[in-house]
Amino acid sequence: MTPDVPSEASLPTRWGTFTIRVVHDDAGADHVALTMGDLAGPDPVMVRVHSECLTGDAFGSLRCDCGPQLDAALAAVAERGWGCVLYLRQEGRGIGLHAKIQAYHLQDQGADTLDANLMLGLPADGRDYTVAAEMLQSLGVGAVSLMTNNPDKVEQLRNHGIDVVERVPLVVGVGVDNAGYLRTKAERMGHTIEDEDLR
Repeated sequence: MTPDVPSEASLPTRWGTFTIRVVHDDAGADHVALTMGDLAGPDPVMVRVHSECLTGDAFGSLRCDCGPQLDAALAAVAERGWGCVLYLRQEGRGIGLHAKIQAYHLQDQGADTLDANLMLGLPADGRDYTVAAEMLQSLGVGAVSLMTNNPDKVEQLRNHGIDVVERVPLVVGVGVDNAGYLRTKAERMGHTIEDEDLR
């Protein structure tokens, strides 16, 4: 019998001390909420909904901007003194690590990040933010300032009852190895990234 112990603890980090909470979803995945300070408001809570990226977050890959986005989001919450970073287990925009590396192989042959997924018979972006909305609601968060460049993330959260008061751009970590990737996200996937940010 499993002891009735909450999956919640203090987590000291290089940005400051967060509270880490783990949410187990119906599919068997564990998602994380890192929170700092009082989330009661009255201002919109600064929130980043970050999808897992092993290559960028853990290994420092320069093929994407994921690692720098996660770092910047944690730093922004720490600077404000309160906020929330959700870490969702949706590797590779929801296609999983194995398929993501297969997509990388196709990108090495000249495909862009969108076409590589489609060539594998997978969606360009298979992420679902239902669990993110549920996590925010369980934390008592209703109104957010969302750190994202992805309008679909804003729309999905709003459709699930989260009041996205503002979208805060998060364009960081741009370099020669990921400029094409980011340009594809802007031009073909609707992400809000200005041309001057890609130079």
